Amino acid sequence: MNDHDLTEEQRMIRDMAREFARNEIAPHAQAWEKAGWIDDALVRKMGELGLLGMIVPEELGGTYIDYVAYALAVEEISAGDGAVGALMSIHNSVGCGPVLRYGSDEQKQHWLPVLASGEAIGCFCLTEPQAGSEAHNLRTRAELRDGQWVLNGAKQFVSNGKRAQLAIVFAVTDPELGKKGLSAFLVPTDNPGFVVDRSEHKMGIKASDTCAVTLNNCVIPEANLLGPRGKGLAIALSNLEGGRIGIAAQSLGIARAAFEAAVAYARDRVQFGQPIIQHQSIANLLADMHTQLNAARLLILHAARLRSAGEPCLTEASQAKLFASEMAERVCSKAIQIHGGYGYLEDYPVEKYYRDARITQLYEGTSEVQRMVIANALEHYAL
Repeated sequence: MNDHDLTEEQRMIRDMAREFARNEIAPHAQAWEKAGWIDDALVRKMGELGLLGMIVPEELGGTYIDYVAYALAVEEISAGDGAVGALMSIHNSVGCGPVLRYGSDEQKQHWLPVLASGEAIGCFCLTEPQAGSEAHNLRTRAELRDGQWVLNGAKQFVSNGKRAQLAIVFAVTDPELGKKGLSAFLVPTDNPGFVVDRSEHKMGIKASDTCAVTLNNCVIPEANLLGPRGKGLAIALSNLEGGRIGIAAQSLGIARAAFEAAVAYARDRVQFGQPIIQHQSIANLLADMHTQLNAARLLILHAARLRSAGEPCLTEASQAKLFASEMAERVCSKAIQIHGGYGYLEDYPVEKYYRDARITQLYEGTSEVQRMVIANALEHYAL
């Protein structure tokens, strides 16, 4: 996409995020990966720059312009480090998003300003050990006792789970109602009944804290119910569009970083008397990689524009997420190939990009789930 297709505001946000990522994220990504933690000062700076409130309106403390600006910023931050991109995308989409859409006025006024500023980070507690994409098959229970909700259960793969101050927790309130018996709750993570069991040791995005959580007689006020009782499944599904746009943009950022590293290496590496970028086999790889990056960006920004206009875009967001995440693995793999044996070493960044990219085909709905969504939409396809 050319700059003339973007507004001045969109370009300014992209350029700000790009400069920030290159100067303050990328140089530290390896150190944060080894530590298994993103530096707290970096997260505070992201909040100050408005990167953590990009879907929240200005009157609630946010910096919302549109989803195009958001997608561009996530791409840039993820090019600096996929783990930081994960924190940003998850916090914005499924941390701020449900509160913005379903919160009461009191809940919005209390939580959105601190979430948008980064003073509080959000996490999303839906997945359970036995229930991933099958969101209605939850075992976590919430019982109303004497004006308070009591939550018990276990959650798995909670991104930002150790860092978060607010957890959006999904639990069954009315088992006999099946899918209509699921509700959502706002749970401050300093609640003694909210227990982070462990941080998972992962293949990639290691600096992003992914946790297993137990809710052990977790008592919260009745007013912490998010949205109407029984609307939990609708709340969970309502964030799919924005969430998938964010993960697609994260995929694109990681892949672009790998591509740029491959181009730089191919220009410098000399074999048979010339830089390998002049070898036709390498040039062809780079041409394909660049084409796939641009195709992914067009899909992402198309979905983002629809989302900004308030148009339904679940199919478009799923297509963007499916293509971008699978493209990222291919591009990162080819970047390693171009580096030869050096690409397999930790001394070079491309092996990390490859590991970081792999998760994008799994969270916010696997590639298989994206294909199901896209195929289901074909029942209404206009011939």
